[in-house]
Amino acid sequence: MEDNTDDKKINMKALAKVLNLSTATISKALRDSYDISDQTKSRVKEAASRLNYVTNPHASSLRKHLSNTIAIVIPEIADSFFSQVINGIESIAGKEKYHFLIYLTHDSYEREVSILNEFTSGRVDGILISVASNTSDTAHISKLQQAGMPIVFFDRDCAQLSAASVTTDDFNSAYIAASHMIAQGCKNISLITVQGYVSIFSSREEGYKKALSDMAITSDGSNLIYCVNKYTDENIALIRDHLISARPDGLLLTVEHLATSAYLACHEIKLRIPNDIKIACFTNQITAPVLNPPLTTILQPAYEMGQKAGALLFEYLSHNYIKLEEEHIIIPSKLVIRESTTG
Repeated sequence: MEDNTDDKKINMKALAKVLNLSTATISKALRDSYDISDQTKSRVKEAASRLNYVTNPHASSLRKHLSNTIAIVIPEIADSFFSQVINGIESIAGKEKYHFLIYLTHDSYEREVSILNEFTSGRVDGILISVASNTSDTAHISKLQQAGMPIVFFDRDCAQLSAASVTTDDFNSAYIAASHMIAQGCKNISLITVQGYVSIFSSREEGYKKALSDMAITSDGSNLIYCVNKYTDENIALIRDHLISARPDGLLLTVEHLATSAYLACHEIKLRIPNDIKIACFTNQITAPVLNPPLTTILQPAYEMGQKAGALLFEYLSHNYIKLEEEHIIIPSKLVIRESTTG
């Protein structure tokens, strides 16, 4: 190999070529990223030192104008899923010397628009967002993208936009959960969900329907119940009335707060879980194992989603070597079977 003296320097692309690695791997290794092996980090750092690697001066000059702050925009904080996502993001942000600001939309499209409009002033360097359930018009997001703001969606994305996303396999998760309930003897399963435009709700509904279809269980649509996306007495009453009129033998719940509503509705009319009705829910609720009975859950990889979303954004902010809009990561969820579906 040609000798490199102090006046011969190498940039990231050249260093990647010498080591036969991608520029993204080189960047992560130099930043001590958690998802690069220690062996690769050592190899990259040794070569960088030996070959007089220098950072991209254009990228360095850009960083002088950054705030070193990112925004995390979420529908709510009470949901354990979003709390765990934030912990995952924080585990990455701390290493990157970034601060983050948390913004709550309270699952309101109007509030989401107002919050994102604040970011046009350059207050933050990038955005991690899970959109409100009634977000259909994405003009406020497109406006920021066109201005050069890097955006990564997690959990709830907007399929119509070209943007990075970190999601889970909602269709497959609902299919597996419904199939499990059918295997446990359910023949009349209702899907209790929320009305919304974001893809996770439609994906979960389609997964549920496909499981019924594959098991030759007919449904006329009367077993689809739409609740408001917050904990209310209205939801409890709606589920209770449905239990009385439709007499389902299983409930598949698509959001966390519906678990409490369903348990209370069953208690009001003295339905025994799982003897009279079986229940499963999409939730990361830490109290699920201590409910009476313990709740079968579709456990989403919330912490890992936060890590991956944060890592994508910081990788882009560091050197701009990745095409952020082409990054789409899907992390599987896990069905955790407990007594609410097995009695």
